[in-house]
Amino acid sequence: MKPIRAIVLLALALGLSACSAVDTVTRGLPLGEPTMARAVTAPSYAVQDVRVVVPTNLRVSEANGYRPVADIVWRGDPYGNRYEQITAIFEDGMSRGAAQLNGQTPVVVDVQVARFHALTERARYTVGGTHSIKFILTVRHAETGAIIDGPRLVKADLKAFGGTAAINAERRGQTQKVRITQHLANVIQQQLVMAPRPTNAS
Repeated sequence: MKPIRAIVLLALALGLSACSAVDTVTRGLPLGEPTMARAVTAPSYAVQDVRVVVPTNLRVSEANGYRPVADIVWRGDPYGNRYEQITAIFEDGMSRGAAQLNGQTPVVVDVQVARFHALTERARYTVGGTHSIKFILTVRHAETGAIIDGPRLVKADLKAFGGTAAINAERRGQTQKVRITQHLANVIQQQLVMAPRPTNAS
């Protein structure tokens, strides 16, 4: 019986020592110390300039369908150079929004339009839809030119009025151009005050 008892005791001792070794990985960490990555803080920008580019390889459509297949659809200005018209809208809206930022780091904001698909006449005065807007945002230090944020794609869609709602909005002065310009001002403000994402997140 003694050999059997010795074997049982030895097995119990080994089991206890194995259990006690499991938590050695976490020993030595201060209580309450977070194991995840660093905290993030919101940027503090002072925008010196907003530079807008509307690439001429974006396809323009003047078709009056419900949803023409194109990158650029715009009816809020008289027929003309749509690239120049959209550049002016972005410059107005983005500059207006960026002017509200009075932070510490001087920056230049580069915006490259990737899509500007507003409503055709047919869609605007019937079913309405969505102003589909996308752009690539890059924030650079104004003095060094170093990239601080981006380049990254920003989706800035806006619900578009249709039918009676569109007519009533125009009577109030809320044309497509007015609404989109103010929307872009709001979007750039939101994008420039967001806390940067941690690069080591997993």
